[in-house]
Amino acid sequence: MPERSFAVAASIENELRLLAPEVRGSADLLGALLHPEFTEFGASGRCWDRAAVIAELTAHPTAPERPTTTSRMRGVQLADDLVHLTFDTDTNGRPAHRSSLWRRTDRGWLLWFHQATPFSPADG
Repeated sequence: MPERSFAVAASIENELRLLAPEVRGSADLLGALLHPEFTEFGASGRCWDRAAVIAELTAHPTAPERPTTTSRMRGVQLADDLVHLTFDTDTNGRPAHRSSLWRRTDRGWLLWFHQATPFSPADG
């Protein structure tokens, strides 16, 4: 298996930080990881911009019943300033396939785009 690049490792570290309840409940910590042009296509089907996702997540700062788990996390560096991550999550029994694009900026690696697609575990 090839060695993971610094860019991929940094993006994975930041992605995992975004799942932490203390980050999700803090507008400052959350905002520090989101690109100014951030967009998300959520598992609900809703399209979110940076301000809307920060407002939604920080309005409900309670931790989930069980911590969100991740699996099959992998990444590829598409360009000097762009990393694509794919992985699965399970949040309180709700699995989703996820895809994230991380952009390198003068502030470090920031989440530029994210998409979550719910799936049935039987479908994998």
